[in-house]
Amino acid sequence: MNYHKKIFQVLIFLYSVLYYTQSYKEDSLRGEFTYRLRAKFDKRTDNQYEELFTLQVGNKRAFFASTISLKGDSVMENSRVTTKNYDGSITLSYKKEAVIPKTNFNFTIIQSTEDIQYFDSAFMSLLMYKEPVIKNWKLMNETKAINTIICQKAEVKFKGRNWIAWYSPEIPLSYGPMKFNGLPGLIIKITDDRGDYDFELVKSSPTSILKGKLVNIKKSRYIGATETTQAKLKQAQRNIQANVTGVLASYGTTIIQGEEMLKQRQKEREENKKYENPLELEKD
Repeated sequence: MNYHKKIFQVLIFLYSVLYYTQSYKEDSLRGEFTYRLRAKFDKRTDNQYEELFTLQVGNKRAFFASTISLKGDSVMENSRVTTKNYDGSITLSYKKEAVIPKTNFNFTIIQSTEDIQYFDSAFMSLLMYKEPVIKNWKLMNETKAINTIICQKAEVKFKGRNWIAWYSPEIPLSYGPMKFNGLPGLIIKITDDRGDYDFELVKSSPTSILKGKLVNIKKSRYIGATETTQAKLKQAQRNIQANVTGVLASYGTTIIQGEEMLKQRQKEREENKKYENPLELEKD
């Protein structure tokens, strides 16, 4: 009996080692790239918004997220304070001096050869939807150098916009910013034909410093998400915005002052929707 028990324990141990090794290989950091987004979000102005995004490439998948958002994760992790209360409960808070950088891009995108997974939150809920990998790329017989990198041209129609991409076969990673992947090389630059959105590679980490490192995107950004559709995820976020007071009250939070301000902000948000210029003009 003890012999069989020991055999079972050994098998469990070997399985654990194999699982850990496989997980390590899947999330080993093969590439780390920074893209600059220049975007025109409002149709009423020609002003362009700029923000940096990070693309971390593992063995079987790549993670894309706002650099500011990832810095916010780090600040919260290093500033968290756990307080034990007299009744045995625990209160989680952050150090008073902690300054969490703000961004409107809190999503995480995971690209693979199988699909694209988009993760975002609606208040306390983490939601996710899947989309197929883009396969309707049109490879063009045109090349040019971008920041000394020799690139080839490709075109695609995606979610209501026509996109022009420049990718590098010399960097054999079939990934890029946002949901753009599936080309025979890393996307160095991609712009829609209206000039409203432009992603360009501005920094890459040398391979020598990546050896032995893992993808460091927090798992809480994508583990445990509830699968839904893009339309339902966006609707859930709109519902939260439209009923901030009611949602907070449902979690035991009462707003004593500022309710009129919240209503005014909601009214302004509804007015601004008329002039929104989203990256994806067509939804599922």
